[in-house]
This record gives sequence, structure tokens and C-alpha cells, in this order.
Amino acid sequence: MNILFLTSSMQGGGAERVAALLSNAWVDQGHNVTIMPTFSGRGGCSYALHPQVKIDYLADHVNGARGKLRRLWALRRVIRQRKPDVVVAFLTDVNVAALLAAWETGVPVVVSERTYPPLLQPKPRRTIAFLRRLTYPLAAAVVVQSDHTVAWTAAECAGSNAVVIANPLVFPLSVAEPVRQPLTFLPDGRHCVIAVGRFDAHKRHDLLIAAFARLAPLHPDWDLAILGDGAERSALETQVATAGLASRVFLPGFVGNPGDWYHRASIYVMTSAYEGFPNTLLEAMAHGLPAVAFDIKTGPREIMQNGRIGILLPDDDHVRRLSEALAGLIREEARRKEIGALASTVRDTYSMHRILRRWDEVLSTAVHGKPNK
Repeated sequence: MNILFLTSSMQGGGAERVAALLSNAWVDQGHNVTIMPTFSGRGGCSYALHPQVKIDYLADHVNGARGKLRRLWALRRVIRQRKPDVVVAFLTDVNVAALLAAWETGVPVVVSERTYPPLLQPKPRRTIAFLRRLTYPLAAAVVVQSDHTVAWTAAECAGSNAVVIANPLVFPLSVAEPVRQPLTFLPDGRHCVIAVGRFDAHKRHDLLIAAFARLAPLHPDWDLAILGDGAERSALETQVATAGLASRVFLPGFVGNPGDWYHRASIYVMTSAYEGFPNTLLEAMAHGLPAVAFDIKTGPREIMQNGRIGILLPDDDHVRRLSEALAGLIREEARRKEIGALASTVRDTYSMHRILRRWDEVLSTAVHGKPNK
């Protein structure tokens, strides 16, 4: 099967990581896969790709011309010339572009929303939201990550074929650049709370720093590391400095070896206001880390099985709830180990084999009208 995989870019982000994982797996199955970043320049790729996965930038097909309409026509030209068996697209803007470009070409398109759309910030432009309602019913399938999103799709994009497929987990994790070793920041013999995610406002890393500031004087052998980067870095650095925690809270930036950091950590925390399906939470739990998260609309509740294999906090009074939950885990090593052992069961639940089988069914149905046996 020839698969054209459209993404916004490949320069970091949860959706891009899943695109890389699926592309590598499909090539291993014998498929031909081309990843085409559509809304970036050439840029680079932050994730390890199979040598046979091709990257072809849409920017190279627009002959230096600018404007979204020209990019759309260039994408349509690529689809008509190459005639892939199926187009797969991730993220709203790319999904809409893929469906418009492939319209009446005979090439089926499978699109995917990677978060719960009503909570997405910033919200899609009105034009994109309108086009989404018109175009999603044209997709062979709209892959989403929760039943909440299935219900939203049925209400907002009537006639769409929404299918739930969780993110796959590859364990152990691959390593890519930049490699930053934990020992560079965290001395041996100290415990560490870790969080991972872009430095965007909706990740609410400031809540974790505020909660840790309450605990730091009482637990001098514990540190905090938040991996990632983004627009909120300056504000977070100021918060750390103001709290007098520059020697206890570390912001190493984006790392290509998160597995080393999960192995080094003792507790994982996710403070996001919304998620689609949080990869880093899944990865941390796969490493046996006891995880703490707020019970937001989608994501943590599904992965943590309603709090059975992780600590799920009500999404209010955040700093108090989080500091109390962390204090309990810090004091009780046996409890950390017990929750971590339960967490590690996600390795089987979300294994690449299980998730890939669901994707294969969707793609086979899109191309052949029925799933493979």
C-alpha cells in the first residue's frame, strides 16, 4: 500500500511523534510511506524515522510561491500525480486541506483529530471550522482518541465516520537529537519529580512549580525537572527564580532521550488543562512511574482507568490538591512502587501491535471497503 502521510511539520509535538511511529511501523509491514509536512518550510525532523520512510516537503512543490491557496493546489497536484492508495492527515488545518485537495480524485482520505476540539486553544479560525463541518463527512474515517470526541464529531460534523484509536506506545523509547543526560542537571542520590510538555499556557506548568515550591523546604532531597520548550519559558524561569528554586527546578528544554529521564525520575506529573491523548503520560507510566494528573475532559481518565492505575485529581483548587498528592507520594515509597507497578500495565494495553491492528483495519476499509482478515 502506498501511503501519503500529511502533517503540519515534523519538528516536535505529540501528533508528529505518532506520525513517525506509525510511519515506521507501516514500512516494517512492507508499505511505502511518504511523510509530507504541509505548513512549514523544509525544517527538520525531531523523530527517528525508518530509512525507507521518505520525507517530501510541500514547500518544494510550490516553486517559491506563497499563500495557502497555492499550497492547496500544489498538494492536489501531488495527489493526482502520485495516486497514493490512501492519504492520512493529522490536525485540523491539515485535515481540511487534505480533504479539499483530494476531492474527486478517487483517493480515500483518513483524517485525525489529536485532541478534544472544543477545548483546543487557540480555536480554529471560523473559516477552518466551517470547512471542517463540510469536509469531514467526505473522509473515509475520522480517527479520534476518545468517546467524547466521537460525540462531538457526530454533533458538529454530521455524517462523519468517527473511529476511536488510542496512541501507540513503543517501549523502550527511541532516542533522537538533542540528547541531554539527566546527570547533567540532577546529581545522583536525589529524587526527582518530572513533567514533559510544550511550554504553552494550557500545559499549566506554573501550577506544578507553585505546588513544588510548597514542598521544597520540607523535602530538601527532591528536585523538579520540566522537559520541553515554548512561549512560556521566560515566565516559568521568572517564577522559578522568584521562588528561590533555581538550584531545585530545572528546565532542560526539549530532549530526544525522554526514556533516560523517566528512568531517573520518581514521580510524573501532568497539569494540562486539556489533552487529546497525552503521549508523555503514557510513556511515563510505561516506565513504571506513579503518575498524577488532573481529571480533565479527555486523556488521563482513559489512560489511568478512572484512577485505578494512577492518581486522578479533581480539576480545581489545583495547587493545594497537587501539593497534597505529591506530599503523600514523596513520604510513602511503598505506595510509589505499588502505583508504578500498576501503571506499567499500559505497555500491553497500548502496545504498537494492538494499536496498529486498529489502524490497519481503518486503512484497509478505506482502500478496499473492508478490513483485512
